[in-house]
Amino acid sequence: MGGYPGTKGLAFKEALLWERASKGRVGISIPTQDVPESKLDASLTGPAPKLPELSEVDIIRHYTRLSTWNFGVDTGMYPLGSCTMKYNPKINERMASLPGFANVHPLMPESCFQGALQLMYELEQDLLKLTGMKAASLQPSAGAQGELTGMLMIHAYHAHKGKQRKKVIMPSTAHGTNPASAALCGYTPVPVELNKDGIVTPESIREIMDEDTAGIMLTNPNTLGIFERHVAEISKIIHEKGGLVYGDGANMNALMGYVNVAKMGVDVMHFNVHKTLSTPHGGGGPGAGPVVVGEALEPFLPSPRICKEGDRYTLCSDLPLSIGRLQAFFGNFAVLVRALAYTRTMGHELKAATEAAVLNANYIKAGLKGVYNLPFPQDSLHEVIFNDATQQKNGVTTMDIAKRLIDCGYHPPTTYFPLVVDSAIMIEPTDTESKGDLDGFIDAMKAIAEEAKSNPDVVKNTPQNTMIARPDETLAARNLTLKGY
Repeated sequence: MGGYPGTKGLAFKEALLWERASKGRVGISIPTQDVPESKLDASLTGPAPKLPELSEVDIIRHYTRLSTWNFGVDTGMYPLGSCTMKYNPKINERMASLPGFANVHPLMPESCFQGALQLMYELEQDLLKLTGMKAASLQPSAGAQGELTGMLMIHAYHAHKGKQRKKVIMPSTAHGTNPASAALCGYTPVPVELNKDGIVTPESIREIMDEDTAGIMLTNPNTLGIFERHVAEISKIIHEKGGLVYGDGANMNALMGYVNVAKMGVDVMHFNVHKTLSTPHGGGGPGAGPVVVGEALEPFLPSPRICKEGDRYTLCSDLPLSIGRLQAFFGNFAVLVRALAYTRTMGHELKAATEAAVLNANYIKAGLKGVYNLPFPQDSLHEVIFNDATQQKNGVTTMDIAKRLIDCGYHPPTTYFPLVVDSAIMIEPTDTESKGDLDGFIDAMKAIAEEAKSNPDVVKNTPQNTMIARPDETLAARNLTLKGY
């Protein structure tokens, strides 16, 4: 296989810091001590940590060399389905690093950070315009915490009504953290199956919705990349029984500018700003998962809320029904700066981003249809799911295909998720990839499919162009070894 960017180049073998250490080596020059030495009581401080002794140049070279092993959205295409690894414009980073934002301290008087409060207020307004909802909170620090926030508000709503409920309806195409968010609030997730088109039907909801069910958590588009077209009717069924509708908005990057969430009957929804509004994703955070709510849940929003009084902004805490704080201060502020930078630089082009995301996914779908098995051939939105049913005839699995893509210079897509598709290959190109990049990815996937027929052993023994070829992941999980001294 040739012509792809995944080729061998200059790469350094890299020892662990412990192995590079040398006794007495230091990274800084300390002035001569001019006070008497005093030993601390070891019973109070505990034993001193045993850290590797290194010079500054040792450390700089070590981490610089390791950085050349990394792959990210600034390196190449990163088509993780569901996770939406889109490119983050550098203008967002410039805005977040402005001294007035980067140096603001949360314990300053409100009069000293009016600009920060205004920024957050205006981001809330942008989110409300995108959804048609009534009020918002920027406190949640990630999508999963946004889910939890929504379920905590639903829990508080039913408690305020005087009768708590026990169950939450959970379609099999819900995002993976949805059941956990419901369970953390004391609810039992109740599964509901899909129809042949991969969506939830009103009939299936009507059968299981009762007055002991708090509501439903509905991901739209769902994790198959398919639009749930019965949401308004499902919401009516839920509301008639006194329940509430949680809309998982993690995939809003497929709906921006086209869907009014409020008119669909949704009571609360969270955003994954890293998926929709181009803030950083991965590496453990920080993130942001703002929530937007309708009238029924507005009193229960987290405290404090950002209020506008004339031309001044303030933090309002006199909210007797609020679920309280989710974290200290105002959330991950720098991420929110990036999100507003994106909505303001894009403006009306946010709708164009939606169109490009959907077009790119369907372009890949059309290019690989017939090459890989397509379990759900229905219309897709922002992502498309294949599996390895065709390649398994020659002993080639989804994992083999993903590993071979690394040799081709592409990060593998999401594999083996969602669980409703056996051996899934879940591809989301996002709106930021060009036609040329998509064509290269399609060509690589086609070449792998051809290899799976003509020379399957090559595909099964990949990657070959990486620092580490193919670890035994099961053995690594069962026999964890952490080197250190």
